[in-house]
Amino acid sequence: MGGFFGTISVKSCVNDLFYGTDYNSHLGTKRAGMVTFDRERGFCRSIHSLERDYFRSKFEDELDSFYGCQGLGVISDTDPQPIIVNSHLGRYAVVTVAKINNIREIANELLAERMHFSEMSANNINQTEVVALLINMGKTFVEGINLVYKKIEGSCSMLVLTEDGIIAARDYMGRTPIVIGQKDGAYAASSETTSFPNLDYKTVRDVGPGEIIRLRANGMEVLQEARKEKQICSFLWVYYGFPTSDYEGINAEAVREENGRQMGIEDNTVADLVCGIPDSGVGMAIGYAEGHKIPYKRAVLKYTPTWPRSFTPGNQIRRDLVAKMKLIPNGAILKDQRVVFCDDSIVRGTQLRDNVKTFFDYGAKEIHARISCPPLVYSCPFIGFTASKSDLELITRRVIRDFEGDDKKDLEKYATTDSPQYKRMVEEIGRRLGLTSLRFNKIETLISSIGLPKEQVCTYCFDGKGCANCKKKG
Repeated sequence: MGGFFGTISVKSCVNDLFYGTDYNSHLGTKRAGMVTFDRERGFCRSIHSLERDYFRSKFEDELDSFYGCQGLGVISDTDPQPIIVNSHLGRYAVVTVAKINNIREIANELLAERMHFSEMSANNINQTEVVALLINMGKTFVEGINLVYKKIEGSCSMLVLTEDGIIAARDYMGRTPIVIGQKDGAYAASSETTSFPNLDYKTVRDVGPGEIIRLRANGMEVLQEARKEKQICSFLWVYYGFPTSDYEGINAEAVREENGRQMGIEDNTVADLVCGIPDSGVGMAIGYAEGHKIPYKRAVLKYTPTWPRSFTPGNQIRRDLVAKMKLIPNGAILKDQRVVFCDDSIVRGTQLRDNVKTFFDYGAKEIHARISCPPLVYSCPFIGFTASKSDLELITRRVIRDFEGDDKKDLEKYATTDSPQYKRMVEEIGRRLGLTSLRFNKIETLISSIGLPKEQVCTYCFDGKGCANCKKKG
């Protein structure tokens, strides 16, 4: 997915920028970058790979080389950024959290306009550079940002570091968050409210869908009002978000606990204990324990000294091994127990299948999986939340293909809770994963736990439904 942090202050912003960006590290694993601006000395930028290291260790030794009272930082799951531009709009830098599905078509249009690309990475077009080129086509920043919204299919939120403050622009449907924080003499914009407390910022508000705001050290100016229509990604609360973060004023951990509590109340499974798969399954498991009236125990733990975050090697076999290495079962708690394991989602199913086998090897009598969200039947066209390159990487689609001979047949029926097709699919997934039983949460329960109207929450990956113009708006 990716995340960013920007701050502007009456004094040096470097320390706040460094630590504020670091608090977005859970959102991406590919690249990270920082840029600061000083009116006399211009821009200072650095970009590093995160695929084998951490943000802090990559940038800490460079901090003394940064200068200025305003800057941007980004954790990217896509391209190297920030991009620095010198154009008719002035000097500026831009970072994005984006998924642009029609990037090749836009690039061809720009090339036809005699523009060029200079930020190629592994022979791929850098989508943040495409965004910058579209911004340049506007007479103002606002006009250019609206051209981005108009042109792209997918989503794009951005921060723009200008000579006159920081511009924050949330994607047209509000799928990915931007929140504003404030303290004496400084403002900040972040993907996560988690960035704010330890840096003494107080959350001011969310940037609205399609809204464009300019931050200066002494104030905030709305350049374009927010749209009323929105489709906020439900996975913010299920998986992406750090537990202490709020989106639309709704806390991620509170949603996960309520999700689990409601599921626990509805479940009639007889079990001895419940455990959350670290990290994002823990909140659900705590809620499930309350709702189902069974104890919560840590039957499996994440080994944080050397696996504090999820590295994603390109090789699938190595990815599976890394996933296994992070989690260590506790045989003393598992032995002879009927255990409910809560997890955020099932994508390919490989990791959960391996975990289930290990838990049985350590003496568990029964293994029941309870999943925080509904089955992922559709690949997300708006946000890159998995490394999947094909629908058939989803275990649901492989099962549907094996049942129907076509992985696209009757998708609506398979996505409908408790339909005959749905029940057959879930039973088969549970069988393939070696589970005693498997249940997914219902969309209705998830929406109830979030507390927003269904039409304001994107559930496309579960039911294929969304607003009429979603695919065309960024």
